[in-house]
Amino acid sequence: MDSIYRRRLQSAFSLMAKELKPGDHVQWNTPQGRTTGKVKKKLTAAKEIKGHVAKATRENPKYLVQSDKSGKQAAHKPGDVGKIKKRSK
Repeated sequence: MDSIYRRRLQSAFSLMAKELKPGDHVQWNTPQGRTTGKVKKKLTAAKEIKGHVAKATRENPKYLVQSDKSGKQAAHKPGDVGKIKKRSK
């Protein structure tokens, strides 16, 4: 991915991430491509997810998201997830 595009995308995501709430439909990038899901909650303390510890704090929160496709949960930094409109099927 072009570095300028990546910076713009991360900047846009970080601006939108400040407004995320549980239930918001979001997208994030993975090695396999873009993934969509829902915000479950904002993490402000360390939490174990799938055997890994998400090191969230009040100063550096993370969002617990659930994938639409797999149903698996993961924690992401606010700048790594962006709010999107859910597409109708």
